Amino acid sequence: MLTAKQNMREAIKGGNPDRFVNQFEAIYFLFHPFMMHSPSPTKGQENVVNAWGVTNSFPANVPGAFPVHTPDKIVVKDIEHWQDYVHAPSLKFSNEEWAQWKAQYDAVDGTQAYKAPFIAPGLFEQSHHLCGMTNALEYYALYPDEMHDLIEYLTDWELELAEGICANLHPDAIFHHDDWGSEKSTFLRPEMFAEFFLEPYKKIYGYYHDHGVELIFHHSDSYCATLIPYMIEMGIDVWQGCMESNNVPELVKKYGGKIAFMGGIDNKSMDFPGWTKEDCAKATRKACDACGSKYFIPCITQGGPGSVFPGAYAALCEEIDKYSEEVFGVKADQIKRLPWQILF
Repeated sequence: MLTAKQNMREAIKGGNPDRFVNQFEAIYFLFHPFMMHSPSPTKGQENVVNAWGVTNSFPANVPGAFPVHTPDKIVVKDIEHWQDYVHAPSLKFSNEEWAQWKAQYDAVDGTQAYKAPFIAPGLFEQSHHLCGMTNALEYYALYPDEMHDLIEYLTDWELELAEGICANLHPDAIFHHDDWGSEKSTFLRPEMFAEFFLEPYKKIYGYYHDHGVELIFHHSDSYCATLIPYMIEMGIDVWQGCMESNNVPELVKKYGGKIAFMGGIDNKSMDFPGWTKEDCAKATRKACDACGSKYFIPCITQGGPGSVFPGAYAALCEEIDKYSEEVFGVKADQIKRLPWQILF
């Protein structure tokens, strides 16, 4: 039987997986020193300022943290003078600090899972974190020169981060967040998106690929079907978070072999108050029957293992294993599970 990592590689490359890949089973999320130098709120905390000066809150009654954009807390007060407000945090860390993180990477069994540093927010998200969403969308249309300059500044910072990660931690994958749309549409029309983000991401993802990273997982839990040609050109190997609204089965048929798709199971399909195992089984069968096991990984669309409502993610994992037994004849108790793969 293939290891989780081998099976994921076979699915992504269109080879011969011996079962359905089970969500995030073959991605070991890891971190890097900057994460410890930029505070983020835990559940119940509010108005925590990170290293970029962005204020974030995580109220107890919501599923995740978000930027606070009251007028007094927006970082960029004047887009024409954004340089006065945006100051990139330092990425100069001691050898001892890098070594502490490297020890965690070395402790992971690389035959079982990809060692993937978690990187967020991405370029688009960072732009609206700094400016506010409404302001940022207006600026892309009305102040394109300033936004190009801001994105170049953010890109240079990400490239420096990539250099540190690759030189010190040697991951074989990265997991990069940047939400590019809502459930029904992209935030920018495709041509405008490409104008601002195609070349910057080609630089960032090209750097990772050129320095030992096998797979780029890009998370965007949204509608982004119209951006896939750009994703491929950027060097994205797996689009994680592809919502059902994208018609994922058609995307697999059209683009399989150029990019793989990880998602197809919206939270709303099995992660809601009163969810049941039957909901998880139904969502699993629908996605797997429609998309198959090649170029597709059945997965919740949120950007990491877990669920909003306790137990839903674990139940979905169980149903995927059950369906693998039904389709491939692989018994669930034969599948080797590492401790970190069953935490959720």
